Amino acid sequence: MQNSSRLSGSVVVDGLEYEWELRREPQWSDFDGWRGMTIALQQKDTQRGAVIEFPPPKRLLKGLQRGRLQVSDAIVSRGIRAALQAGWEPESRGKPMVFEVDADGN
Repeated sequence: MQNSSRLSGSVVVDGLEYEWELRREPQWSDFDGWRGMTIALQQKDTQRGAVIEFPPPKRLLKGLQRGRLQVSDAIVSRGIRAALQAGWEPESRGKPMVFEVDADGN
């Protein structure tokens, strides 16, 4: 289980280096119910970041106990590709863009 317990790191996607940081673990909200983990992204040496929001784990929605959080390079890489495909332009200026992805990172 490579990188499963880290809260931040870097990953190379299509030859470019991206730094990531876990911003929020899955948590219960009285207003929204279960909310999934959130990861902040920044392409190395660029200005505009992105935030990817994942859905809550299915086990939480079923009322089961919370499992061990797993953040892998593969999950982060799929999230980066999904954000880029949805219009994230890391070289542009502005506040971080927020993207919701599915459980598979798409």
